[in-house]
Amino acid sequence: MFRNRRDAGERLARVVEGQNKPHPLVLALPRGGVPVAERVAESLGVPMDIVVVRKIPVPGSPETAIGATTAEGPPLFDRRALDLLGLSEERLADMAGAEQTEARRRVQAYRGDAPDPEVAERDVFVIDDGLATGMSARAALAALREQGPASLVLAVPVGAPDAVHALADVCDQVVCLETPSDFGAVSLWYEDFPQVSDEEVLALLNRAGTDEGRAP
Repeated sequence: MFRNRRDAGERLARVVEGQNKPHPLVLALPRGGVPVAERVAESLGVPMDIVVVRKIPVPGSPETAIGATTAEGPPLFDRRALDLLGLSEERLADMAGAEQTEARRRVQAYRGDAPDPEVAERDVFVIDDGLATGMSARAALAALREQGPASLVLAVPVGAPDAVHALADVCDQVVCLETPSDFGAVSLWYEDFPQVSDEEVLALLNRAGTDEGRAP
């Protein structure tokens, strides 16, 4: 479907450009969302920053998210999935705490001493490389909504139809280029889908710039 994240970002940018928002801000979900968002930010001619979220996986199934957490604030869980699997938030508390610690590490690694982006009254585009369960995006959108953006749009190249539909209640719009019924996993819709390193994230952020600049 997409050659790589750069190709996905360029195709996504053509749709996002048509939004014609007066005060846009592009926020990427690291790591995979950063190469996609960099193309969108360049197309819009605006800086790019990050919103760090860590998924909380199902025990024994590390690729399946049952919750997610930002660097601050309480974690979010899929209540229906918890009930179906016979799990509780209390049982997952240690795992959630570890993921929040990792989220804080990543914020420090990527942003250093630079301030958080100013979200209030901005037209915020949250970018990732795809949606599987949508838990990470939901946690990011919920945290950003509390900061009073003028508008909040989630934009991704590809997503599971159920996840795309479910996220409509936490943002003003979901832009998703492809919603295949046989979704499976995000990686299946990219010809080239390598892991993105911290070093690559930082290099792309430094190249894209931020509203306030970035510490070296």
